[in-house]
Amino acid sequence: MVVTTGKTKVRKVVAFDRDGPAIDDGVHEALSQALFEGRLAPGSKLPEHRLAVIFNVSRERIRKVLHRLVAERRLEGVPQRGTFVPNPSSDEIRTVYRAHRVFEAGVLIQLANELNGAIMARIDAHLREEREAASRADRAASIRLSGAFHMLLVDSLDNAELSRFLRELLARSALMVSAFEPARHSLCAVDEHAAIAEALRSNDVERAVALSGEHFAHIEHRLAQGIVERSELSIEDALAPLRPEVGRARQAARRKPGL
Repeated sequence: MVVTTGKTKVRKVVAFDRDGPAIDDGVHEALSQALFEGRLAPGSKLPEHRLAVIFNVSRERIRKVLHRLVAERRLEGVPQRGTFVPNPSSDEIRTVYRAHRVFEAGVLIQLANELNGAIMARIDAHLREEREAASRADRAASIRLSGAFHMLLVDSLDNAELSRFLRELLARSALMVSAFEPARHSLCAVDEHAAIAEALRSNDVERAVALSGEHFAHIEHRLAQGIVERSELSIEDALAPLRPEVGRARQAARRKPGL
């Protein structure tokens, strides 16, 4: 492009940011995963300049991703102060887990009508992953897999809107669990999940719904006890294992035909 200013012609090179959307998605995915797995302590600030260094991207790109996460209610934006990991109140915990109970009751009733061997095989495989995570006391993996169990149930209905709703709800409740639930309980959720699965296998939908309600009530009760376990990691150490996500996103964008 040639720009004319007075009598002087200046050649301005405009670079096309071919990797932009992919990098944005990579940073978004990494931060979402960090929140979901409880890597970031509730109430902690996420400074743009530190995130830019961690992910090797511009502050403007980080700002755009943070705005997106705030819009999705995964982070909290405070004017003149910055962006923070949410620190949920007891009222918020109660509201979110009531939504979990009501929502999953409907999912289980519908799933009982569509259950087949393939779905049960996926559930059983997932429960094996949960048990393995519990056996090695991997709390981050247990939190992630716990949420994935409930996602597996709703995804089996093949309804994108239902799956989207639960994914947003889990983004909030996973943070609550990572902040307030004692680690020993996080690692035992697989037993309650297995009981729900057995009720489904037996076609006892009433019991499955009751067990699901008790499961969420147990979590809510433990969170209400106010036992707080906050991460001692800096955001650099917490996010370091997730940096490759952004690198892979950049490489994938560059491999696309025509770029």
